[in-house]
Amino acid sequence: MGRCAIQLVMGPAGSGKSTYCQAMQQHAETLGGSRRRTIHVANLDPAAEHFGYDLAFDIRDLISVEEVMEELNLGPNGALIYCMEYLLNNLDWLQDQLDEQFTDDDYVLLDCPGQIELYTHIPLMRTVIDRMKMWGFEASMVAVFLIDTTFVADTPKFISGSLLSLSAMIALELPHVNVLTKCDLISEEDVDRILNLQSASEIWSREQDRNSLLPVNYEEGTPENRDLERRRRQRQRLTDSICQLLDDYTMVSYLPLNIQDEESLDHVLSCVDATIQWGEDLEVRGADESGDVDDDDDDTIVVPDRCIQSVDEQLKFEAQV
Repeated sequence: MGRCAIQLVMGPAGSGKSTYCQAMQQHAETLGGSRRRTIHVANLDPAAEHFGYDLAFDIRDLISVEEVMEELNLGPNGALIYCMEYLLNNLDWLQDQLDEQFTDDDYVLLDCPGQIELYTHIPLMRTVIDRMKMWGFEASMVAVFLIDTTFVADTPKFISGSLLSLSAMIALELPHVNVLTKCDLISEEDVDRILNLQSASEIWSREQDRNSLLPVNYEEGTPENRDLERRRRQRQRLTDSICQLLDDYTMVSYLPLNIQDEESLDHVLSCVDATIQWGEDLEVRGADESGDVDDDDDDTIVVPDRCIQSVDEQLKFEAQV
């Protein structure tokens, strides 16, 4: 009974999970040497409708949100939770799919639901992951958490997305890679502007400095003004504490992904492979400072230094816990 490598592709609705799966499946076919592989993609979202990738198996063959909404007269969110609870009661179906279709040489992406409460508030996905660990997949699973690039362009959303990613990371207790999707929709300068800061507190401080230049549109000294100022300071202290929390954990970092760029796809895939040590029989080395790679060496996995550092930090964090 083989134990394949598994990426659990998750993130908020609209973050590009299905597009990511499709792009990775197509990109894997272009790799050379020992890195070439067939990526199988399976759907675990009972509310999904359209796919651009080849399906290995589909949870909708077991249960779907549309059927539940029609038969039980539930809304979309309630139907989704019902479907995931039904999956928990029929996990032998998932185990059979994984055992019968894949061997230890296979590489699988599981396209997961986008409702974030399934990962943080309701422990449904955590229960599924725990059972998969019992089946022997613990060493070969990695969570790939996708965040839309608009979280980079807007500072408050970036902090919110980072906190969301950290919550999922702690709740699921899996090797974790955060990916900024849709980077082809904004300029590289806008992406690098925040990613290069390496500190949520610094990002927020710059946002506050920018807002301090905005004109004040109300009369100073009035009771309404004092009340607004008091509430602003309360929100400021809360946001400062959230930023400090993110900085204290030092676990939330992002890999930008442009699906139109093969090098960007390869960069993300190499980092994910390194996280679960996929292809550990191959030589793993960091890219040199110039970024040059020997094109003749197809059997070498080139792992960017930033990715190696991120994996090392996660191992240190898990050791502390």
